[in-house]
Amino acid sequence: MDLKGVASVGECMLELSARPDGAWDLGHAGDTFNTLWAIRALTALPCDYVSAFGDDPFSARQISFLAGAGIGVASSPVIEGARPGLYAITLTGAERSFTYWRSDSAAKQLASQPAQLAKSLENRTLVYFSGITLAILSPTARETLLAAVAEARKAGSLVAFDPNYRPRLWGSADEAKAVIAAALAVCDIALPTFPDEEMLCSDASPTATADRLAKAGVREIVVKDGADPCLVAANGERTTVPAVYVANPVDTTGAGDSFNGGYLAARLLGESPVDAARTGHRVAAAVVQVRGALAPHEALRSAFARS
Repeated sequence: MDLKGVASVGECMLELSARPDGAWDLGHAGDTFNTLWAIRALTALPCDYVSAFGDDPFSARQISFLAGAGIGVASSPVIEGARPGLYAITLTGAERSFTYWRSDSAAKQLASQPAQLAKSLENRTLVYFSGITLAILSPTARETLLAAVAEARKAGSLVAFDPNYRPRLWGSADEAKAVIAAALAVCDIALPTFPDEEMLCSDASPTATADRLAKAGVREIVVKDGADPCLVAANGERTTVPAVYVANPVDTTGAGDSFNGGYLAARLLGESPVDAARTGHRVAAAVVQVRGALAPHEALRSAFARS
């Protein structure tokens, strides 16, 4: 059976990014979309963003933006009366903080039509989703999504997952732990961030995170740690891979997501996990040198090509 490209599942939001002159730029971003943006830049694989969209002008603009980047929306439903979520980035130096408006986001209904969701994930080379994807859904919708992911995996798709823990999106830490554990049970590649895992699970080190996820049955693990080295646990080996130093970062928004995109693109193209982590670091370094979560595809390709 010929598998057909990448499906990334989640919420693409409207992004307001402050400019130095005090004005704001309007863009499109979201953790799983940022990852897909990088995969689309770095591979020739067909890419679809699986979500739900509103019937308003901003949703139409968003779908058009995706299409312009060569990204489809598969069988994602259009929800009457819904609209995209919105967030604004404010910066202190290169470090960012976010303000969100997402209570009526269409993406919360991405699993509202199970047959369309299953069709969107059918026959994929890679299915990617995150803890944020799960956090915005109702408990029933989470079960629907995880069942669809498990079915895609059973049919031959590789499944990658970033726990991406954001406390404000969850009812409790215990709820987050249980849902994330269920997601880890249906994934092949886990891409956690150590400070998130330290906060949620009290892990003492990236090694402790890798040990815990390996015991959960995940066969390939990359523990990111910001500007510090990541830890790659795969094929029975543990390797630390240094990050790429950026002397004057502009905006760290989307760095971890873009690392994931670089890593997954490299793995899909046949690179080893360790080499793919080096690629992920280069791609992340390119992203922190621009404002907002998305770097131009040309910049990502340039970073990807460097040895």
